[in-house]
Amino acid sequence: MRRATRIAAAFALAAMAAPQALAQGGCPAPLDGVRRLVMVTADGMNSVAARMQLFERAGPRSPWRALGAAEPALIGRAGMGWSQFYRNFSRPGEPIKVEGDKRAPAGVYAIGHSFGTVPSSRPGHIPVTSDTICVHDLSSPAYNTITSRRLVGPKVDAENMSKILPMYRRGLVVNYPTDARSRAGSCIFIHVWKAPNVGTAGCIALPEARMIALQDFAVSGTALALLPRAALNRLRGCLPGV
Repeated sequence: MRRATRIAAAFALAAMAAPQALAQGGCPAPLDGVRRLVMVTADGMNSVAARMQLFERAGPRSPWRALGAAEPALIGRAGMGWSQFYRNFSRPGEPIKVEGDKRAPAGVYAIGHSFGTVPSSRPGHIPVTSDTICVHDLSSPAYNTITSRRLVGPKVDAENMSKILPMYRRGLVVNYPTDARSRAGSCIFIHVWKAPNVGTAGCIALPEARMIALQDFAVSGTALALLPRAALNRLRGCLPGV
C-alpha cells in the first residue's frame, strides 16, 4: 500500500506540474541544463511512422552530438497533436492534443522514471504488477497517475498496465503536463511496440531491444523532443541541426 501511494504521488507531481514552456533563453524549459536528448520526428502531424535519434552534449551551452543513426519508432495511430502546453508553436490546421484522440503530444518534455513488468534495479523504477493502473478518467482526482487499483476503487476508468503486453514490459514515463480540466491527454509513455506497423494510443513505441538501451540512456536525466519535421525550425537554436 505504501509503495502504491508513493508511485502515485511521484508521477502526479511530475506529470501535472506545469513549468513555464520556455526558459529564459527562449528554449523549452525541459531542455534547460540537460545533457541528453531523445529526438523523435515524423514526416507530418498525421504520420504514424517516426524516427528516433539520441544526442548528448558536454554542457548546457555545448553543441549537441549525435549518438548513432536515427532508428525506427512509432507514435499515435492518428499521428501527433500539439500539446496544450505548446499550442503557441502550432500553425493553422495542425491538430491540438486532446484526451482519447490517439495522437502523441508534440512538444518537449522531461523523461521520468522507468517502469515495466520486467524487474529492474534502475533508480526510481516503477514495477508493474497485477494491481498497477494508469488513470485516464477525467472525473477522478487520480487522473494521469500510475497508482494501485486498490487505492482508487473499481469504478475509475483506467488501464490495467500488467495486461498491456508486450508494450508495458519495459517503458519510460514522459513527464507530460496535463490535468482533467484541459482534457489534454494522459498516461504518455515511451514503451515497447506491439508490432513494427501498429501505432499507439498516444505514446511513442520502439522495438524491445531499443527500449532496454533507452532505459539505460535516460537514467541520469534526459529530455524528449517529439515534433513533426516541418516544425523543427520553430525551435531554432534549441535542438540539434536547427
